[in-house]
Amino acid sequence: MGVRLRTLHIGAADFVWRAAVRYAPGTEGACLRVVRVRVWGGGKHSRVLQADLTAPVTDESWHPTPRDVKALVEHALAHGWRPEVRGGMFVLRNAHLTPA
Repeated sequence: MGVRLRTLHIGAADFVWRAAVRYAPGTEGACLRVVRVRVWGGGKHSRVLQADLTAPVTDESWHPTPRDVKALVEHALAHGWRPEVRGGMFVLRNAHLTPA
């Protein structure tokens, strides 16, 4: 099965994003559900935005919505992400979104 890329329009800019569920070791042997979001804003060779989101513990089916990704993009742009730059990665650390 291929990777599903989604399109997001913010103002005059178009972004392509995807999300993948991963699991990471947590405290006291617990396993954390993490959703890795990647966003491209200037084509496939542009600087990618990456954020690992911790999913709410109470909802194992949680997946980021376009509204969540829009918030990530706006936050990253405000903190120095330049999607038009060729190559590289802009990583948001300790990202956590609560579903609306």
